[in-house]
Parts: sequence; structure tokens; C-alpha cells
Amino acid sequence: METQNKFQKRNKIIYWIFTLWMSLGMISTAIVQLIKNKDELANFTNLGYPSYLMTIIGIWKILGVIVILIPKFPLLKEWAYAGFFFVMSGAVVSHIIVNDAFSNTFPAVLLLVLVIISWYFRPADRKISFSD
Repeated sequence: METQNKFQKRNKIIYWIFTLWMSLGMISTAIVQLIKNKDELANFTNLGYPSYLMTIIGIWKILGVIVILIPKFPLLKEWAYAGFFFVMSGAVVSHIIVNDAFSNTFPAVLLLVLVIISWYFRPADRKISFSD
């Protein structure tokens, strides 16, 4: 029982470290996208995306972070994680397709890894329960 408690405590610490890091990354990139930073705009156009997509993704990122950080709403959390996974994996693939430098691809890879780790280590009260 004591080992299980240590395991749960360790997992909770891992979850919060990676979730807060992921949230900071998502919020900071959302802000850069919403203010249409010129470097980010150049990055988007280099990937072949229209500039208005920056606003859509920026808003989704902020909403996703809110949902993941607040208690309850496990179904919405799953949707937020799925959205983050789709956006970040899409960004990684897009960078690869245009043969972008690793220095440009790495932030998307890092955020994708943070999303996966946060999702994997989320506590039971932040998961969908299928029990009756």
C-alpha cells in the first residue's frame, strides 16, 4: 500500500510538472499567434498555411489550457488533449514536409511530447470513468 501511494505521488508530480510546462508552452505560442508576431507569421506562411489559422489555433490553445487546468470535465479534457495532439503532430509533420530546419521543428516536437506525457500521467479524477 505504501509503495502504491509513493507511485501515485510520483505520478502526480510528473503530471503537474509536465502539464504546467505544456500549458505555459501552449499559452505562450497562442499569444504569439494571436498577436500575429512577424516571425510566427513567416513560419506559418512557410508551412503553407493562411494567416487566419493563427487566430483559430491561438484561441483553441487558450481554451484547451483552461479546460485541462480546471477540475472536473473529464470528457472536455480528452477533447483538449486530442486537439493538442492533432495540432502539434500536424505541426511536426508540416515542418518535416517542407524540410524545415530542426531548430524550427523542435518546439512542436517538444510540445507534442509534453502533451503525451501530461495525458499519460493524468490522475484518475481527470480521466473519463467508464464504471457504472
